Amino acid sequence: MSQHWLATGRASPRLVLAVVFVALLLDNILLTVVVPIVPTFLYMTEYEGAKSSVSPTLPEPTPAAPGAPPFSGSDTTTVPVRGFTSAGNGTRSSPPGPPARGCLQGGEFLAQENTRVGLLFASKALVQLLVNPWVGVLTNRIGYHIPMFLGFTILFLSTVMFAFSGTYTLLFIARALQGIGSSFSSVAGLGLLASVYPDDSERGRAMGTALGGLALGVLIGAPFGSVMYEFVGKASPFLVLAFLALLDGALQLCILQPSRVSPEGTKATPLTTLLRDPYILVAAGALCFSNMGVAMLEPTLPIWMLQTMCPPQWQLGMAFLPASISYLVGTNLFGILANKMGRWLCSMIGMAVVGISLLCVPLATNIYGLIGPNAGLGFAIGMVDSSMMPIMGYLVDLRHTSAYGTVYAIADVAFCMGFAVGPSTGGAIVRALGFPWLMVAVGALNVAYAPLCRLLRSPPAAEEKMAILSQECPMQPKSYTPKEAQRELSLTEEAENVE
Repeated sequence: MSQHWLATGRASPRLVLAVVFVALLLDNILLTVVVPIVPTFLYMTEYEGAKSSVSPTLPEPTPAAPGAPPFSGSDTTTVPVRGFTSAGNGTRSSPPGPPARGCLQGGEFLAQENTRVGLLFASKALVQLLVNPWVGVLTNRIGYHIPMFLGFTILFLSTVMFAFSGTYTLLFIARALQGIGSSFSSVAGLGLLASVYPDDSERGRAMGTALGGLALGVLIGAPFGSVMYEFVGKASPFLVLAFLALLDGALQLCILQPSRVSPEGTKATPLTTLLRDPYILVAAGALCFSNMGVAMLEPTLPIWMLQTMCPPQWQLGMAFLPASISYLVGTNLFGILANKMGRWLCSMIGMAVVGISLLCVPLATNIYGLIGPNAGLGFAIGMVDSSMMPIMGYLVDLRHTSAYGTVYAIADVAFCMGFAVGPSTGGAIVRALGFPWLMVAVGALNVAYAPLCRLLRSPPAAEEKMAILSQECPMQPKSYTPKEAQRELSLTEEAENVE
């Protein structure tokens, strides 16, 4: 009975979708769980000098008074900090501006930490950026199943390393290792979905659901990390994730059979050819610039909040909650609606809203003022992602060979470009110009790029594919819309495979 269930499951697109959903979910929980932890962890260990009684591998924030969270207004003790004296009565010796209760001391350290935290966050995307093209080529040769399992294995190792890393260098290595695992999981996962959902509309819904896993991971990660770090300890969220990763590995073993080599049935279009396709480049640019905004917020927003709002620790993660919830809604909603109203239009509107939302972020004076801009940002990025991911597969079907590993490597490269350039440059821009000007720059960039999405309204089919259609239907050589052309080509390729 169990063997029959497994055989049925391996042939079921829905179970394949479930495997990809879980893989993206865990990867993105790990992606964002560190966002509220790293800035304060580095401050506690490097700036304040961790107490000898705290384990170097499992440092925990130590409240100054019983029941008082770190950095909160109830802190009434005096802590010597490398030449600074931090008093809980609101006295601030370094950061300029009016006194505020519970604000961090050491403005110079916080300014430098913007850059260091940005580089640490960006290391994952930079490594993923370099590995993605190779993973795309590998999936075309051996299939998607083995790379998916490799992604799980590396993700598990990275999670365990995060749990027991007590220095900036080890955290940096763990983040970079996560980039390798993410490359295998995302490229192989999206390519696998595109192959098991050949119909364009069904593929769009499946991609929206899979991106919902990504969104749910982002939704859970930051609040989960901040609460667990403050009340349980630094290692706790990572150990929970490591256990969940083991369950994901068992699911992959049952459904995907990762020991089996199953290369693509057709020879894939070379990467260099796809990179010369202007329509693929426009879609990749939309993915890159829309995600660059939230990538710049991840390392800089918590530190800006610490400097200007003086919030308790748990609010650093909760600030990202509206963006995560709205992204989850946007990806699932427009995974269905985008095909009906036009994916190019969804992307264009989404990029414009991303820009406007980023411009509004610096106007907030407390965490409640961040709800509207962050919610608009997440919803708009969901519109762009749920539209551009299916378009990537559609463009390959329409203009190239229907093998998806390479094109989703390009899509993931674009995604990673945003998360690599964003954090690595965002911290430096904040230090030079300030956080508000950073938001103005990236917001204006998104608004300026939005009109280019109109080019994806009706992309032409490749000449050789139109020639195939003309031979199959000589009486109607010019009557095909892009959707009709893609449908006819799918039918032709299926017939050729049967023969």
